[in-house]
Amino acid sequence: MAEAPQPPLRPTGKRLLLCGLVAGPLFTVAYLIEGATRADYDPMRDPVSSLALGPYGWTQVINFLVAGVLMVAFAVGVRRELRARDRRSFFGPVLLGLFGVGLIGAGLFLTDPVSGYPPGTAHELRYTWHGALHDGLSMLVFLGFPIACLVFARRFLGWRQWAWAAYSALSAVVFLVLFVLAGSGFAQEPGYVDVGGLMQRLCISVAWLWITLFAVHLIRTRPLQPCGRPPGHPG
Repeated sequence: MAEAPQPPLRPTGKRLLLCGLVAGPLFTVAYLIEGATRADYDPMRDPVSSLALGPYGWTQVINFLVAGVLMVAFAVGVRRELRARDRRSFFGPVLLGLFGVGLIGAGLFLTDPVSGYPPGTAHELRYTWHGALHDGLSMLVFLGFPIACLVFARRFLGWRQWAWAAYSALSAVVFLVLFVLAGSGFAQEPGYVDVGGLMQRLCISVAWLWITLFAVHLIRTRPLQPCGRPPGHPG
């Protein structure tokens, strides 16, 4: 049986979904520019969070906060969109919202220096209270995303969207593997320390790519409702 036509997407709903579409590219471009222009910073070795340290660290703080707010808005949009399609999912949108909260927390609480950046600091991680809060809130990102992917993979199976189910499950696995490799590098383990930053960037890219494509998928699979016309209003 063919799937019933979807009701039109309201402009407000589209704007919320667009937040998820732009969050990843904006965040990525910002940290790439910062990493390329920051003296003594090594993107292959140093974590993205370390860009929030030093004289120009405020730029990465803003990057975290903006991306976090966009993700919270996107989560609201996903929740509303799935309800409009009668495809209810509570935990998926909540986990995406927690992803955004984690980014906001990462911006509010600075990380501790690691891998010798900023210059003059120790290579080993030495915890402070704000660094511990940063890492704890970051877990909403690094654990929340793969769990969200698995939740949506299960939902996609129920919706008979096989490609999205497989892609979501694969994204969760690849993300976790890269997260472990990045963590090994930041823990100064031989063989990993020189590529910890690269592994983290690949890990983050897996997440942002899935989020961006998911936003595109939701926007493209429903027509846009003309402004000022309720659903079902004759043209």
